[in-house]
Amino acid sequence: MKRTPCFPSAPAPASRVRQVGWLAALLALCLASTGCSVKRLAINQLGDALSNGGGSFATDDDPDLIRDAAPFSLKLMESLLAEAPGHRELLQALASGYTQYAYAFAQQPADELEEKDLAAAAASRARAKRLYLRARNYGLRGLEARYPGIEKELRADPVRAVRVTKKADVHLLYWTAASWAATISLSKDSPDAIADLPLAAALIDRALVLDEKFDHGAIHSFLITFELARPGAGPDAVAKSRQHFARAVELSGGNQAGPYLSLAENVAVKQQNATEFKALLEKALAVKVDARPEWRLVNTIMQRRAKWLLGRMDDLILPALPAENEKPK
Repeated sequence: MKRTPCFPSAPAPASRVRQVGWLAALLALCLASTGCSVKRLAINQLGDALSNGGGSFATDDDPDLIRDAAPFSLKLMESLLAEAPGHRELLQALASGYTQYAYAFAQQPADELEEKDLAAAAASRARAKRLYLRARNYGLRGLEARYPGIEKELRADPVRAVRVTKKADVHLLYWTAASWAATISLSKDSPDAIADLPLAAALIDRALVLDEKFDHGAIHSFLITFELARPGAGPDAVAKSRQHFARAVELSGGNQAGPYLSLAENVAVKQQNATEFKALLEKALAVKVDARPEWRLVNTIMQRRAKWLLGRMDDLILPALPAENEKPK
């Protein structure tokens, strides 16, 4: 998954508590208002404030605090969206917010639980899938708000359908593709879900064409993994993943742990390269989380996963077989 700062569009749990409280109170007044035009204007202004609420979540160093605080912001935005269903910025913020929340606080815990409690892991993974679906639906609604009929066109001819999108749509293209691909990755027993993979591919490929530098290499970081799973992936898929990795590291200045984890989990494990696997995770752990405060939260989360992966190295990388001329010890 891609690894842009978590919850870039949500208000902060600490430094913005007063603002959130004020917004919540004003929301209640707006919903009770009888003046339609005034109510709509106020709701749109509140939606703008929430969806562009800054990166205070992203600068936090306590993932557990964010796990507990983020649902309030997400539900508050959903309350506003119910009153302004076509608010593009809210749809965009909800698509990104739910995708990141699902990955950090539902899918990752499921992976960590699997060895200890299969039932709990399955429940957490099912929750992640539901949240990814919610994010995908918000993303599609955001695209539909600007391009009516685009979802139907996507299902008919995805490559042609996305040609209408512009650089201003890259945020929505990226998060819709990311949430859709994540949903599919958790639906391997569903042929209908897997059949949607070309649609996610069309969205992310269009985003790459429009703005390959988006969010300091987020698209390239996503493609490290996706190149191996995309429809028609050929023998050069690993080489493409490595190219995206190099570009993601370049665009982030080596200050994001995510690309290192993506290459380790997907390419090094695929090639059973223990040396590279360990080296990549050590590089992820060497990233200074305070060097770029706006990436502090995502790097903290990724480094926690890197430590967990290192602890599972013997399960993920099989011991090398002895050469034919060597006798087993």
